Amino acid sequence: MENALDIGERQREKQAVALNSVFAAVAITSLKVVVGITTGSLGILSEAAHSGLDLVAAAMTYFSVRVSDRPADATHQYGHGKFENFSAFIETALLLATCIWIVYEAMKRLFFHPVEIEPSVWAFVVMTVSIVVDAWRSRRLRRVAEKHDSQALLADALHFSTDVWSSSVVILGLVLVLAGRKYSVPWLAKADPIAALAVACLVVYVSWRLARQTIDALLDGAPTGVRSRIIDKVARVDGVLAVDRVRIRRGGSKYFADISVAMSRNVTFQKSEQVANGAAAAVRELLPEADVVVNAVARASLEESLFDRIRAVATRNNLNVHDISIQSVNSELQVEQHVELDERMSLIQAHDRVTRLEAEMRQDIPEISSILTHIESEPATIETSDGPVESSTFEPGIEAIGKSFPEVIDTHDLTVKRVGGRLYLSLHCTFQDDLPLSRVHVIQTALESRLRQEMPELFRILIHPEPQTDNRR
Repeated sequence: MENALDIGERQREKQAVALNSVFAAVAITSLKVVVGITTGSLGILSEAAHSGLDLVAAAMTYFSVRVSDRPADATHQYGHGKFENFSAFIETALLLATCIWIVYEAMKRLFFHPVEIEPSVWAFVVMTVSIVVDAWRSRRLRRVAEKHDSQALLADALHFSTDVWSSSVVILGLVLVLAGRKYSVPWLAKADPIAALAVACLVVYVSWRLARQTIDALLDGAPTGVRSRIIDKVARVDGVLAVDRVRIRRGGSKYFADISVAMSRNVTFQKSEQVANGAAAAVRELLPEADVVVNAVARASLEESLFDRIRAVATRNNLNVHDISIQSVNSELQVEQHVELDERMSLIQAHDRVTRLEAEMRQDIPEISSILTHIESEPATIETSDGPVESSTFEPGIEAIGKSFPEVIDTHDLTVKRVGGRLYLSLHCTFQDDLPLSRVHVIQTALESRLRQEMPELFRILIHPEPQTDNRR
């Protein structure tokens, strides 16, 4: 994302080029008005009117770029970028107004009230200067507009690029008027209003281009083809099952995207955040610096197993299930599971909670014929240790029990502590690297059972399995 220094530089560059355009418009408009009045040329007067509206448009563009980069606030929560789009829309309206006036005056001079034109050297000088200035500011405006994706500056650039052509058409009209006088061709006297009509055609063309862009932006029209490209790109993000919705709107040079993606209902909250960030990054590859909001929708995936479906129902109820066991008995599926509940709950509260969970599981997974749930207490308080206990008295017995299991290579890092008057034992066991995890769990359970038999004073036993390779490092 942009830092404050980049934003400040962008604002200064946009405002500088817009202000230069205002100064140029003042000078050109003044020259055209003076020469148009002295020569009586409708072509030049129409160009003067056109340049006058250019001045208004340039002033509006300068104002809009000053406002559009302001950050979002309480009343403009998507920022102020729409000021640029609104400015471009007003420019379109001004261009159309210019076109109507030019057509009206041209038709009047062609068919009702002919006006004698007196082309002068100054007329050609002013129009030539106008072409040079308009070409210069159009290039500068376009360069900055494309650099910062500014619709207001781009509208100005398009506006002034047509001024180059319209001024050229006016010069051609004046040349034809002079040629008509020199070679006695009367109909060439009408070249000036005809040139004005040509200017009007150019104005209509530019107005139509601006209208399509600005109306699309003001009415939140999405750029052509971008939505389908976003769907295609986001769908390839790891963890996204489907793209349900994509909405795009533009405010000035910034895009806002609102997308809804389906994820597996078994993913964790942290994982869903990672997938959402990946989806947002995919959108920004197509729309740099876009403000992207990703809504995650939980959905069952085609790869879900029966175990996944059971966990999904538990997760939906904000419960943790483990030690899930499923048996097929006489072609009927029977489920056994462990559920952890807050240790501060009463038995009746815990039983009612589990009963509702089991009913919901049977409803969502009709293949299950019966469910038996073992209720465990989930700790809700931090226990205070009474201090460590000398573990040397336990080590020989634990080592001997460990050696009775062929898969157990050794036992180490033995710790015994007293908490709340009860003994807690923790130890590490080394196993072969390639031993299946299911077999490791069976051995751990059996080892824990033997330790309880031989050492009934132990209240809790925790065994941490380690691969043999890890202990050689």
